[in-house]
Amino acid sequence: MTSSSTPGLTRFNTLADGEATAVLHEVCASGTWGNSLLAGRPYATAEALLTASDAVMARLDATDLAEAMAGHPPIGRPKPGDPTSSREQRGMAGASEELKTEMLELNLAYQERFGHVFLICATGATGEQMREAVKSRIGNAPEQEQEIVRTELGKINRIRLTRLVTEALAEGAPAQDS
Repeated sequence: MTSSSTPGLTRFNTLADGEATAVLHEVCASGTWGNSLLAGRPYATAEALLTASDAVMARLDATDLAEAMAGHPPIGRPKPGDPTSSREQRGMAGASEELKTEMLELNLAYQERFGHVFLICATGATGEQMREAVKSRIGNAPEQEQEIVRTELGKINRIRLTRLVTEALAEGAPAQDS
């Protein structure tokens, strides 16, 4: 991101609160996160918005993290009709049926152990990389896994916010799958 304001950032800064809240909810389902970013408007630069997001993410409690995770579908099963989850999980699109089945089983085992979906910043990751990540993380202590999830959510939020202020809002239209 550049240090200067973009047309998309300007538009985000000037959206009515209700519209901005809905846009932020599409980035992250945590109400605390969204309300905090909303309260910080206007942002002078896209980097200032990302920095604010990181700071709020670092302060989210377990309830806020659970709310944020509830907005993410399991790896290998993007939300039908949602170009964002399909784009982010593209690495699973061409996976073999065996890998898809294995990921379903691993997702279920992970969810049983931790009580929430396996969350990873899947953008750019292959199905095999995601499989290895869930395998390596399933044995983590819950506290350790919560901090990994916080980091992964932060990465996802940065990607989505960057896209929001540089593409979707700059064009004045919803983000398209690319």
